[in-house]
Formats: sequence, C-alpha cells, structure tokens
Amino acid sequence: MDKNSLAHTKWNCKYHIVFTPKYRRQAIYGKIKKRYRSNIKKTL
Repeated sequence: MDKNSLAHTKWNCKYHIVFTPKYRRQAIYGKIKKRYRSNIKKTL
C-alpha cells in the first residue's frame, strides 16, 4: 500500500472529490435532464 506523507503524518487517500458551484450544478443538471427526457421519449 502506497502512503503519502508530510512531516509527522501519513495518509492513503482513495477518494476523488469534486466541488461544483451552486449555479454550475444547475446548468449541468439541466443538460442531463434534457438528455434523459429525450432518451425516454425515444424508448416509448
């Protein structure tokens, strides 16, 4: 197991965290929502 370290600490981080600003999140959600709606209409 590979561990990163600084002066007196060691850690093994396995998470990828992405912070999205409030208004950017709404823009992304809108695009995804449109895509899902079109896919559902195609299947029906």
